[in-house]
Amino acid sequence: MFIGQYNNKMDAKGRLSIPIKFRDELGEKFIITRGLDSCLFGYSLQEWQKVESKIKSLPITKKNARTFQRFFFSGATEVEIDKQGRINIPNALIEHAFLNKECVVNGLSNRIEIWDKAHWEDLLLESEASVEEIAEELEDFDF
Repeated sequence: MFIGQYNNKMDAKGRLSIPIKFRDELGEKFIITRGLDSCLFGYSLQEWQKVESKIKSLPITKKNARTFQRFFFSGATEVEIDKQGRINIPNALIEHAFLNKECVVNGLSNRIEIWDKAHWEDLLLESEASVEEIAEELEDFDF
């Protein structure tokens, strides 16, 4: 399970260090892809198979399903953790997430998210203002 928030720097070549606590569960190779809200999602190969199965089961006769499949799968790439614990993020994904030098890597149960630090901080401030309202809407989930 992935939990926690880690601040890391991305170098000029697009290499980003993955937190040590996440490396074992992600494995030497894992999948990153475009995420929602202008971040990147990262999945272990095992978890990716589950996610892939769900998304590819969406009905291709529905335009929104096709659009989401294209968005999600066309951005997906397998990355490998190097000896220094870094991955190399492709330029298209760097552009999607507006990544600069300062990044945040968050654990979200079955996936990680990679954010531009400034973008993450803006989203966090915005979310904190409405989290109680959101929690009320989710009260049926009894957590």
